[in-house]
Amino acid sequence: MGLRVNNNIAALNAYRNLSITDGQMSKSLEKLSSGFRINRAADDAAGLAISEGLRSQIGGLKVAVRNTQDGVSVVQTAEGALTETHSILQRMRDLTVQASNDGGLNADAKKNIQSEMSQLKNELTRISDTTTFNGTKLLDGKYEGKFQVGANAGEQIQVKISTAMGASGLGVSGVDVTKTAQGITATTVAATSASASNTAATVTVAAATANSGLAEDFAKLNGTLTLNGKSLDLSSVSYDATAGSAARMTALNTALTNTFGGDVTAASGTGGTFVFTGPTPGNGLTADELATKQLTFTQSTGATKALKDIDAAIKTVSTTRADLGALQNRFDHTINNLNVSVENLTASESRIRDADMAQEMVQFTRNQILSQAGTSMLAQANQASQGVLSLLR
Repeated sequence: MGLRVNNNIAALNAYRNLSITDGQMSKSLEKLSSGFRINRAADDAAGLAISEGLRSQIGGLKVAVRNTQDGVSVVQTAEGALTETHSILQRMRDLTVQASNDGGLNADAKKNIQSEMSQLKNELTRISDTTTFNGTKLLDGKYEGKFQVGANAGEQIQVKISTAMGASGLGVSGVDVTKTAQGITATTVAATSASASNTAATVTVAAATANSGLAEDFAKLNGTLTLNGKSLDLSSVSYDATAGSAARMTALNTALTNTFGGDVTAASGTGGTFVFTGPTPGNGLTADELATKQLTFTQSTGATKALKDIDAAIKTVSTTRADLGALQNRFDHTINNLNVSVENLTASESRIRDADMAQEMVQFTRNQILSQAGTSMLAQANQASQGVLSLLR
């Protein structure tokens, strides 16, 4: 073979292989020290792009879990306050039942009951005004919160409490158990004898406000109309909350027709009154027959009306608490689902991004041995050229 001095091909070959081995050793050390298979885009360009997308999802889902837990806290805060609201309403109902016992109570006793009722109403309003989460009122009827429960836009759950939970919002601010039934407080015009002319039996009922036909007038119709053994509790008539006075009057007349079969109709009077018109007695009726055709109105006692109002308030609070409880259960399921998603996405990202330490250690050991062997062979290759000196002696 030829002996050359200017170019030691064997040494160059050993150096090239040693350089490659050193580069691989550096990468193995970097992976082993960082725990990542991909430390720069050059390590795996496609894998880096995929793993960064997965990281965005994982980070967003982790924040979404915390957001959902905030939703649980909001619901628990509101529902916890309503627990006490329920207790207060139940106590008010107990007091109202006690106040209804007219045969065993005098006026002073009812005033004492009403005194406690007033304090309880004030506490209902205080709880509604002071129940907040991070400075935001929850029970004033205006709360509407949206919680981001996903990593992407639009993945939200809404919590809405649209009913004010104070005494006014629940419709119990006006309860007064000291009021007694006043009988037929309205003006009644009716035929009173068999020889009387055909005069319709009418009852004029004053509303609580002075403006005739307003929606709040209908809400203050508390009492019972009676005709020929049939009765209608006017406070039981349902009205559309958005309906005007004309639509409410139609609803009232529908309720009258359903009860009295068309014998009684309602119309607006003057000065905030309602005029209920009964059937027209015909000539030739006896006094007894005529009496059955007379329309009467009996005003509810304070305790009777209070029971209805408090029962309605209890139903409202029960419905709200049930809705909040359902939302909390939904939030709990959402958290469980998010945690599963985080777990699975993290596993996927780990397979792409993280280093297999055992495999990488095998590779590092191989490169370490090759580096040592390459260094030794480079030294041998450099020594090979010195054989030329024996020819020059």
